[in-house]
Amino acid sequence: MAQDAAMTDEVARPMADAPYWNASLPTEQRVADLLARMTMEEKLAQMISTWTNKAAIQDEANFFDPAKASELYPDGIGFFTRPSDQAGPGSPRATPPRSIQESIRYVNALQRWARENTRLGIPVLTHEESLHGLAAQDATSFPQSIALASSWNPDLVREVNDYIASEVRARGVYQVLSPVVDVARDPRWGRIEETFGEDPYLVGEMGVAAVEGLQGVGTDPVLGEGQVLATLKHMTGHGQPESGTNIGPAQISERTLREMFFPPFKQVVDRTAIRNVMASYNEIDGIPSHSNRWLLHDVLRGEWNYQGAVVSDYFAIEEMVSRHHVAEDVAGAALLALRAGVDVDFPDGAAYSHLDELLADGRITPEQIDDAVRHILTMKFNAGLFEMPFVTDTGPAMRSNTEQGIALARRAAEQSLVLLKNDGVLPLAMPEGAGRPTIAVIGPNADVARLGGYYGIPRNTVTPLDGIRALVGDRAEIVHAPGVAITVDDDWWEDEVQLADPEENARMIAAAVESARDADTIILFIGDTEQTSREGWADEHLGDRTSLDLVGQQNDLFDALRALGKPIVTVLVNGRPPSYPNVAENSNAVLETWYAGEQQGNAIADALFGRVNPGGKLPVTVPRNVGQLPLLYNHKPSAQRGYLFDTTDPLYPFGYGLSYTQFAFGTPTLSSDTIAGGQGVTVRVPVTNSGDLAGDEVVQVYLRDDVSSVTRPVQELAGFARVTLQPGETRAVDIPIRADAFRFWNRDMEFVTEPGTFTLMVGPNSADVTEVTLTMTD
Repeated sequence: MAQDAAMTDEVARPMADAPYWNASLPTEQRVADLLARMTMEEKLAQMISTWTNKAAIQDEANFFDPAKASELYPDGIGFFTRPSDQAGPGSPRATPPRSIQESIRYVNALQRWARENTRLGIPVLTHEESLHGLAAQDATSFPQSIALASSWNPDLVREVNDYIASEVRARGVYQVLSPVVDVARDPRWGRIEETFGEDPYLVGEMGVAAVEGLQGVGTDPVLGEGQVLATLKHMTGHGQPESGTNIGPAQISERTLREMFFPPFKQVVDRTAIRNVMASYNEIDGIPSHSNRWLLHDVLRGEWNYQGAVVSDYFAIEEMVSRHHVAEDVAGAALLALRAGVDVDFPDGAAYSHLDELLADGRITPEQIDDAVRHILTMKFNAGLFEMPFVTDTGPAMRSNTEQGIALARRAAEQSLVLLKNDGVLPLAMPEGAGRPTIAVIGPNADVARLGGYYGIPRNTVTPLDGIRALVGDRAEIVHAPGVAITVDDDWWEDEVQLADPEENARMIAAAVESARDADTIILFIGDTEQTSREGWADEHLGDRTSLDLVGQQNDLFDALRALGKPIVTVLVNGRPPSYPNVAENSNAVLETWYAGEQQGNAIADALFGRVNPGGKLPVTVPRNVGQLPLLYNHKPSAQRGYLFDTTDPLYPFGYGLSYTQFAFGTPTLSSDTIAGGQGVTVRVPVTNSGDLAGDEVVQVYLRDDVSSVTRPVQELAGFARVTLQPGETRAVDIPIRADAFRFWNRDMEFVTEPGTFTLMVGPNSADVTEVTLTMTD
């Protein structure tokens, strides 16, 4: 679009002392000044990024080329996707990511070009994937989100994300695509590992903590030192796709959206400084989220008063043409997205490169562009990019994955472990002196550190076998065999997934049985690879499943080892809920570890041998088989009447987890037996460690509205606290319940509290609870 000939000299040639460079002025004034100076071309350039076309602005060594950048983006560019990778999407096996030094040099060159080679000097906002650690070279890898949720410790989640932010910011990157606060209600969905589980309250608390760690505590949007802009994903309904397949339609009513899927997003918007929300790929009631004005404008910006930007998921605008078929062409899809309130087109602006033609024919207005660019510029000013776009001290970045980060990764892994079964075999004894036991460490996940999707490349990883050998030393004889291979490859990025050869697996099973024949104890590591549970982001790159049980011949390996008559401790390394009925019934002990990060081997070994007492709890209900789905603890009263020939009982209930010690719950009491609408209440319960070891218990409070004008769940998590108790110690644990916990959407879709009685339930999980009654008055 041609530059307006009526532009004044002042606008055409901004002064070096223009108000937008003055950091002492309010952000709103700086944004207004800069926006008034921008040509339409410069505004449109702020709404796009680059990724798949990254090679077009790089030289033969894959380094940033300012001349090429000026040719392709003469008016600048708003965003830059993953500066740590060299050539856009692809496996790091094929194209290794940049080193820390190279990444910083690249970002500095990019920002220098923006400062010196574009008319207004607007810096570029770079972003990286950082779901459970910066997904780049030599960054600390923490447990995957579903593992962190199993800690039931928001303080830990906040601390982990604060450390992640420090590593990201040290490399000159100011935005991350995290956290995911999708409520996951279908375990067939491969992305369930990226979530904090199935409960909206738990997901909301973990999501708030994650954003506070990344951006800082409070609602001030100005970033502090070492902080980055979080991006809240994915608005919404993404976690219960039709048939369990990624991006499938969300067949969800408005009531269910408001009860189950909206709350975590609203909690983050209300309680944090979040200024980035990413729309979801799926459709709701026939409307793809990237074109859903009711969702992104009326609810997010209107009802919740959200002030920040809305960014697209990768290629999602174009998919409104290729997949959803709600637009004839990409320009039409861009029109739908802009009208809905999407401000930024990730990852490379393929759709929003058509905005100029939409302006030219009057289908969009300059005011719509100004609204979007105002959100973008506000982010950049609040991030401090205009004042400090360059990395001037590489020391902090070079010290990434430090002793502090490694220790935190290990502690996070320890707190994420969930003990699902134990007949007394754990913790394993380790006698001193003569009579060394023989321990067989078997399984496809024994000698690999599985990190889960959107992984980084830490300086070092500790496999479970490494951890066991390091802890045991010469006090036991360790024998090892893989037993089976699960898949031919385990690269998360590779499209094709092939199960391992059955004949070779049969030989491996026989070899594992011989290795374990003389063992005193078998520790079996089974579960997933990064390929068998992952994001299915394309038709040729799938990750969702119809079966929830073990993949391949892992059950065959388990049965063959069990036939030896030895104690079997099964350690699960996986990304989805452990629906393994054969293993659950026939193991002597079961330890769920999820993808526990770079220090998983040390944490798992410490738990197996009693140096760590597992205290995690499941953030999901674990079904016995896929035919029970959806199987949720917070179901409606008419659900789950029963089946012929099977049970409605889960394999493990929501909130479940054991310990090496025992806890006794006393009778719960309320701060008041009667409250009025708009008031909260505090639940107090005495908890005693009646065993011989120190340990952690998660005190959980659920509620039920006994009679209501619309049906309500049989249970809803309303509060929790993880506490550490010494042997014999009793503590009165207070759990505050917020007033909103008693509110719901009535028949007229009003958010109300109705008078009547509520049953509050207190216990160590959703199944084993003690009840107390609360009366609600008008």
